[in-house]
Amino acid sequence: MPRIVALPLAPHSGEEVLARCRRLAEVFRAGGRPVVLVRVERPDVAEQPPGSGFVDGLVQPGDIVVVKHTVGAFHRTGLDDQLRRHGVDTLVLAGLVTTMGVESTARAACDHGYRVEFVADAMSGFAADEHDFTVERIFPRFGEVRNTADYT
Repeated sequence: MPRIVALPLAPHSGEEVLARCRRLAEVFRAGGRPVVLVRVERPDVAEQPPGSGFVDGLVQPGDIVVVKHTVGAFHRTGLDDQLRRHGVDTLVLAGLVTTMGVESTARAACDHGYRVEFVADAMSGFAADEHDFTVERIFPRFGEVRNTADYT
């Protein structure tokens, strides 16, 4: 199990977020829409710590896999080029952690000209108040805030 899923998170547990992200991925794959999976890799270590990979069975054939070295998923990953090749103009963001990777990726997505949608119940943070503030006050400035039920 990846380390981040096992961390104490709020308002949703890592397991809850994972389950909702799996559902979203299934819906997007079934609709022929690309699914992007992002994980972090520390560039300063030769061997990544245990739990650095994806959850078993999460990555499916045809998915776009991004290995990031910074907080956001765009910096030096080739993500923008891959999305453009797939004709993507809107990103639906979910995952961990709301105020870190999700927010950083959202800001970069806007800078790259993408429309952004946030799946609030398919992400979580280190503290519920931080997550709630970001979802309620920050994310609406960058795009539309939705829930998993809006897609499934």
